[in-house]
Amino acid sequence: MQTILKETKLESALIYIRNLNNCPPSYLYDPARKDFFEIVWLNNEDPLHDLKVNDLDIKGDWIYLIPPYRVHQLNKAGKKGELISFKREILEEDDKEFLLDLFKIFNVQGEFSCLRVDKEAAAGLGSVYQLLNEEYEKGQDNLVIVKALLKVFLLKLIQIKEHEFTGHDINQKRVYEFLMLLESNYLAVRNTDFYAGKLGISSKRLNQILKDKLDKTGMQLIHDRIILESKRLIIHSESTIKEISYALGFSDRPYFSRFFKKQTGQTPDEFQKQAQNHMKSKLNTLV
Repeated sequence: MQTILKETKLESALIYIRNLNNCPPSYLYDPARKDFFEIVWLNNEDPLHDLKVNDLDIKGDWIYLIPPYRVHQLNKAGKKGELISFKREILEEDDKEFLLDLFKIFNVQGEFSCLRVDKEAAAGLGSVYQLLNEEYEKGQDNLVIVKALLKVFLLKLIQIKEHEFTGHDINQKRVYEFLMLLESNYLAVRNTDFYAGKLGISSKRLNQILKDKLDKTGMQLIHDRIILESKRLIIHSESTIKEISYALGFSDRPYFSRFFKKQTGQTPDEFQKQAQNHMKSKLNTLV
């Protein structure tokens, strides 16, 4: 039976909530962690990833949305904040629109999604989080209430993320729509014409927009998404590299290896060895 988790073993749990300063090593090393969505909320901290804008005051509230089977891990050392981890099973599967919106915000940027939260949004999230944590601490009898409050918290995150994308100009909206299409189609369709057609613009125009907003062409972003999935499967699955190459639509392993090395500078085998060594020495990292 799956439960609210008050201990540290994840296999039988649906949800796990901790202050970052009180997150035990057993959570970080638990193999079942790969099945959980993670929300990492940093309170008045610098972000964990590099920003291109140098003159921005970057200290503040940052929320990282890390999907299952992620490549990255969180370097929380010395950070103030909260952790919410949950399995998909805790959500109501019949609410398809909510699930789609949720998957979008967790995957829209690939390996992790990050939100800069202003004071007003942080206050709103904080009030819901406080109620959620209080009910979580009461244990299994409050699972129904925990589920409801988790959904409210997630809906607020969706609202923040949607505003971030759709509150901008028409080209920013097109970038958002392209990323959503890419997430659903990258395994089957790997040409820019398809995505441009879906958006009702030319491939040349789509590439201009993507280059301006993300500094990459459509094909580069398609390749990035394939590489991301390659890395996830190499790190988190039991499949061989040959099996992974076929799963990703490559005709043979050598072709996949050449593609992977061209994009990353490493062969899949070299990446796998490096990742294994990295996880042994620096499991709790985002880089």
